[in-house]
Amino acid sequence: MNADERRCFLEKADAVATAAAVKSGKVTATAAVSAALERIAVADRAFNCFTNVMVDRALADAKKIDNSIANNENPGFLAGVPFAVKNLFDISGITTLAGSKINADNPTATQDAGVVARLKQAGAVLVGTLNMDEYAYGFVTENSHYGPTRNPRDTARIAGGSSGGSAAAVAAGLVPITLGSDTNGSIRVPAALCGVFGFKPTYGRLSRAGAYLFSSSLDCVGPFGRSIRDIALLYDIMQGPDSRDPVCTQRPPELCSPQLNQGIAGLRIAVADGYFATGAEPEAMDAVEIVANALTNILNCGIEQKKAGTNPSKKIGGLETVSIPESDRARAAAFIITACEGGNLHLQNLQSRPQDFDPATRDRFLAGTLIPATWYVQAQRFRQWYRDRIRAIFQYTDIILAPATPIAAPEIGVEKMVIAGQEILVRPNLGLFTQPLSFIGLPVLCVPVQRPGALPLGVQIIGAPYSEAVILRVAAVLESQGIISAESI
Repeated sequence: MNADERRCFLEKADAVATAAAVKSGKVTATAAVSAALERIAVADRAFNCFTNVMVDRALADAKKIDNSIANNENPGFLAGVPFAVKNLFDISGITTLAGSKINADNPTATQDAGVVARLKQAGAVLVGTLNMDEYAYGFVTENSHYGPTRNPRDTARIAGGSSGGSAAAVAAGLVPITLGSDTNGSIRVPAALCGVFGFKPTYGRLSRAGAYLFSSSLDCVGPFGRSIRDIALLYDIMQGPDSRDPVCTQRPPELCSPQLNQGIAGLRIAVADGYFATGAEPEAMDAVEIVANALTNILNCGIEQKKAGTNPSKKIGGLETVSIPESDRARAAAFIITACEGGNLHLQNLQSRPQDFDPATRDRFLAGTLIPATWYVQAQRFRQWYRDRIRAIFQYTDIILAPATPIAAPEIGVEKMVIAGQEILVRPNLGLFTQPLSFIGLPVLCVPVQRPGALPLGVQIIGAPYSEAVILRVAAVLESQGIISAESI
């Protein structure tokens, strides 16, 4: 392919296609990485996704990939694919900022975070770090230290958070894949608002070693991408025990990529009702109905649907509905646990350097330090009760659908939004539908429903713990039908 064809291909290709082109010799790893670096240099001024671009290191790593191919060595599944990570992941020789000013005084990391190392071992080339809400406490990526990240679909609007730079970098076509973290929705919210795929696996499924934690009992790490096959491949590569992370499961990896084409015949799929059907703009619920209608049609072409919900008389998009009890209390309990664990983690700096925090973050951390211990204990007790209720639901339901956010991306700087005629704050309420799910560590994939002439919205595909393969199978079918897509701008 000529230079123009190569440039166009690399700008639109997903990670799987890029790696295949590199391994086949159609393009070099150096060309793939150079093209990404050029796009970042030109376009990121409009989006503010990157906080650090590692040009020399990335080009050197790309050259190593080209050398391995020249020597007939296996360059890895992600040979030459450029990627970037939220700036809370350790990168050897780089200071881990976690979106803060305070951490800039810390020593540089001595080794890569566990999942970063695994992607690099698979041949991916790290090109830089990405903007985020300070210490991952937020849903907007309006960072007072490093500026706001702008949504590539409309630069007057937020990218979401706290992994806003990670979602926006994929949506803008700067890199095909990125990594983020999710405590209460920090992967799913920006994925929904930017119109890309974002995956939060089961709590403890992927190693958090070398990731700057926010709330230890909630934090997960996961990928963003342009395609379901990218998400599945990244997840497969990053799976596996890690002695550096005490909560990382010892459960053997279950590869998802080989299962993507198995279809959804026989799966019991329902739509979350009650709490998840209120508090959102009609367009957010319409996105869920679009997905539900598509899945109904696909299931009806196969075998008769099996009972999946608790209310057969009420259906959304042809699917039965299921009620998840006390989700409002689950969200409240998640707020308490998050604030307590985050406030305790940063207590020393809150006492000695309060002026160096982002004001929006500082005030919430301070509030967390004042929460009575009995509240935290009660929240953890309720967490077990809620987990048991959800476990019972998954005895007769394989997959649950729910909206990802109550609205499409608000404008930067807007503090309030109106939902169902009620004015509520933007920052805490963008996670309205994500918090009750991460509260008990469920795996969730946010898929983008692209709407011509309108901002993207996301739908959550929710499964039981360790059902990542089933979730990705459902998404693969929807993607093949053109119902969901993550086309870059």
